[in-house]
Amino acid sequence: GGTAKTADYEMVSTGKTRHAEVVKIAYDSSQVSYQQLLRVFFSVAHDPTELNRQGPDTGTQYRSAIFYSNEEQKRLTESYIAELTKAKTFPRPIVTQVVALDAFYPAEEYHQNYLVRHPNEPYIVINDKPKVESLRRQFPDLYQSK
Repeated sequence: GGTAKTADYEMVSTGKTRHAEVVKIAYDSSQVSYQQLLRVFFSVAHDPTELNRQGPDTGTQYRSAIFYSNEEQKRLTESYIAELTKAKTFPRPIVTQVVALDAFYPAEEYHQNYLVRHPNEPYIVINDKPKVESLRRQFPDLYQSK
C-alpha cells in the first residue's frame, strides 16, 4: 500500500512512504471463513470510521485498510461494508480502504508477537488487551489462547 520498493518500521513511521501498518492473516477456510474475519475486523480489531488513526496512533500509516488477494475477497469486503453502511452500524461513515495486495513486508523481529513478549507494557494493557478480551467475549468460537 505504499510507494517505496521496501519498507521497515523506521521508514513507515515517518508517514512518507504511503505504506500502512497491517497484519497479514493466514487462515484455513475450513476452520474460519473470510466473512468471519471481516466481522472480527469491523467489530473488534479497530474503529473503521477513524481516518488515519487507530487508538492513540495517528498518520496515514494507521489508516483502516483491507488488502485483498483475489476478486472474491474484494467482492465480499465491499459487500460487507455496504451492509454495515446500510444498517447504520457505526455513527460515522466507514473509511476503510479496500485495496489490491501488492506486497507485504513483515515487521522486524522485535515487533513479532509483541503482545506475548510485552504483556505488561502500558500500550498493550491500554490498547490491545481490551481488544483480545472483546474477541474472546464476542467470538468465543474463534478465540484460541496459546
